Amino acid sequence: MTETGQTPPEQIARTLVLPYLNHAVRMYEAAYASRADIDAAMRFGCGYPVGPLAMLDELGPQVVRDQLAARFAETGDNLHRPADLLEKLVAEGRTFADEPSGSDGQEPQLRHQIGRIGVVGTGTMASGIVEVFAKSGYDVVYVGRTDDKVAGVRAAIEKSLDKAIARGKLDEATKSEVLGRLTGATSREDLADADLVVEAIAEELAVKTQLFADLDRICKETAILATTTSSLPIAECASATSRPESVIGMHFFNPAPVMKLVEVVTTELTAAEVDETVRALCAQVGKVAVSCSDRAGFIVNALLFPYLNDAVSLHESGAADLDTIDAAIKEHAGFPMGPFQLLDVVGNDVSLAIQRELYAEFKEPGFAPAPLLEQLVADGRLGRKTGQGFHDYR
Repeated sequence: MTETGQTPPEQIARTLVLPYLNHAVRMYEAAYASRADIDAAMRFGCGYPVGPLAMLDELGPQVVRDQLAARFAETGDNLHRPADLLEKLVAEGRTFADEPSGSDGQEPQLRHQIGRIGVVGTGTMASGIVEVFAKSGYDVVYVGRTDDKVAGVRAAIEKSLDKAIARGKLDEATKSEVLGRLTGATSREDLADADLVVEAIAEELAVKTQLFADLDRICKETAILATTTSSLPIAECASATSRPESVIGMHFFNPAPVMKLVEVVTTELTAAEVDETVRALCAQVGKVAVSCSDRAGFIVNALLFPYLNDAVSLHESGAADLDTIDAAIKEHAGFPMGPFQLLDVVGNDVSLAIQRELYAEFKEPGFAPAPLLEQLVADGRLGRKTGQGFHDYR
């Protein structure tokens, strides 16, 4: 502790970052995702300067193992017990750089012909996804519930393109070409000839499964059906169709035109050629695809939100105030935002929902949502979108 009773910034960073690194080791150890994809996911999904496994190598496996072991002895929290693979690497004098990257060096290929793309939804994420595909040369039909909703998508894309023109990154001719590739509709029947349909509607399982049943009826047999869900079981969406082998996750990050990452999520029934086609398509539209299977949190959220939850618990303990924790993480971990700044941007309600999903999936006591996070959501302090969260924006 410092003279003021606050935890030193270096210790704050270690307290929050070490479990995050340990979670990443366990994710890799369980063969959930490759070393390269875990690191790429956090770099491109969160803007971190390095991924967790590369960071662990920089710090030194033995240093991380010893500090985690000390934490575990102090807390008894299973999340602080050094992962078995970390212990093995230390014993053998190896690093994660010595582990297979997971890449075979082969670029994925389009195994399905993709010419026309459908998007269901009219929110920010849906509009961004429409823009991504249209700017990459694809004809896109997007479907909303009302003419006003559909018009809103086009207006949002026009506004985005105008901003690009103002920055000198686009010209009027290209804007016209992009807008010419857009077709808005209020009937799902207009998706009948789409080669790939991406749903980006409300995060409600019943609503999504009803949509997938409808898409199964409407879309041609060769069409790939994708969901942008960040937390719901993709297998449940697939089970609503007669073509589970053609259902896959494409988890874009917001704002889709800017963020490079797409988590490509397969179920046990997703066909290999569907997976490869979607990864190849991501590359064609300038995105970085990482692969994982269908479980809560995928890669990014499963690593990010326990760390954010730990930050809330650390603050609740009286170890440090919000600004000190935010500053410590930016200075000593190199993360672009402090945890409370990020929570307020994401939305505390969204963060709480994801943390609850992780707790339900993994049954780790340390994943239980922090009481303060629960309280802020109950009080309607959801972050920037309500003017108040951990910080006040009014």
